[in-house]
Amino acid sequence: MENQKCVIIINQDLPTGIIANTAAVLSLSLGKLHPQLIGDDLIDSKNERRHGITTLAVPVLKSNGPQLSEVREALRALESEITVIDLTTDTQSTRSYQEYAAKLRDTPVDQLQYQGVALLGSKQLVKSITGNMALLR
Repeated sequence: MENQKCVIIINQDLPTGIIANTAAVLSLSLGKLHPQLIGDDLIDSKNERRHGITTLAVPVLKSNGPQLSEVREALRALESEITVIDLTTDTQSTRSYQEYAAKLRDTPVDQLQYQGVALLGSKQLVKSITGNMALLR
């Protein structure tokens, strides 16, 4: 994993709660696809077990809606080389996973609006995509 980089890019114009939720959803989805990102359980000073956490730093970068859409579209050509997980704004108006799936199925891809995108791939490739993006603070 030492030659891998993981980042999450989030639309900075969203409310704080949605930003936090977007980061959580994208992180969980990455963990499902790449369980090797999570380290072994650890033992603390009381000899009690602590669950493993990610072994890679996961910087959260900021973007705006139009830029995020451009980045997502550009990533389509790289999906054989990089893991890309996106979350659209449709999660804010749907009440179940099934409704979200239907919305994705019925919405033309060029009309999707993104809350965030998670990337995992080679350091060089991820940096070439995100190198000019600032940390979300």
